Amino acid sequence: MQIKFFTTFATMDSVTQIVLGAACGEIALGKKIGNKALLFGAIGGTIPDLDVFIGTAFYSNAIDAMAFHRGFMHSIVFAFIASYFLGLFIHKFYNTGKRITTDTTRKDWILLFFLSIFTHPLLDSFTPYGTQLFLPFSDYRVAFNNISVADPAYTIPFLICLIVTMFFNRTNTKRMKWAKAGIYISSTYLLFTLGNKIYIDSVFKKSFEKANISYLRFRAQPTLLNNMLWYGIAETKTDYKIGYYSLFDKSNVVQTFVSIPKNDPIENLNHPDLKTLTWFSDNYYFVEKKENPSKIIYNDLRYVINTHDSIKAMMTFEIKKEGLRWTTKPSNDFNPPDNFLRVFWTRIKGI
Repeated sequence: MQIKFFTTFATMDSVTQIVLGAACGEIALGKKIGNKALLFGAIGGTIPDLDVFIGTAFYSNAIDAMAFHRGFMHSIVFAFIASYFLGLFIHKFYNTGKRITTDTTRKDWILLFFLSIFTHPLLDSFTPYGTQLFLPFSDYRVAFNNISVADPAYTIPFLICLIVTMFFNRTNTKRMKWAKAGIYISSTYLLFTLGNKIYIDSVFKKSFEKANISYLRFRAQPTLLNNMLWYGIAETKTDYKIGYYSLFDKSNVVQTFVSIPKNDPIENLNHPDLKTLTWFSDNYYFVEKKENPSKIIYNDLRYVINTHDSIKAMMTFEIKKEGLRWTTKPSNDFNPPDNFLRVFWTRIKGI
């Protein structure tokens, strides 16, 4: 079930990046090559996420592969390097043959790939997952936490505008207007989510104060597929406090917090692999041992769902020692109830 959930959201995230990349391609070269600009822009927008496949191919350890995603291929440095060499190569390839009616320049192609590649990690940085924009100089994971990894309200209007764009000839002025409309609409929505983030942070701070919760740090982020229902987690000295707040809630504070105790039941928590795993989850995690002493479940508390009777992490891993290394494999512990979507929608509508 966990794999099915994240496959769905990863697919929608990929569609979002394809749409954004295609729009960048249109801005850079649409007037010269028409719909081919959308295609090449979409390819550029997809390139950073190839690190998922590259990481799996080059790293036998699952933790290494996990850390590689949204790493160097999502950095500013990579955007400059990749766009330069891709621009040179495609320029040489494209401007050959009798099919060319309008010459493209090397600068055109470099700009197309830079815009489509760079905007990918830039958009990713607004999501809660975290993006290592500044590699190789810093492994800091930029995460503004204002928009979900997959949000239809951002993607669908943008996609519709680009589909309309495709039906106009490259010399038609309406073509660029529709492409820009998609960019303006999506950017306006992104600004709306930033405003929501500022408001929600204030709600959670007020709620912690009212509940007499003294916290060391906290983070709030939208739940998946929307920007109405938000999830907040605060770290105290002894536990984590988790709560939800919808913009449609009648109260101006979070009504209920669930506590998850802190624990470190893993031997040798200072092991580099385990440090990487906790770094990946921004040190919001809960570890539990099952009936089988050798089975240890790692719960990433940045992504959880409330199923009324319990809090369940959506990103759960079984971690185990293999020789001198620790590694992970997907866990079957995340099993949302059959009525989860109905409960989720009901909670979005507010208490």
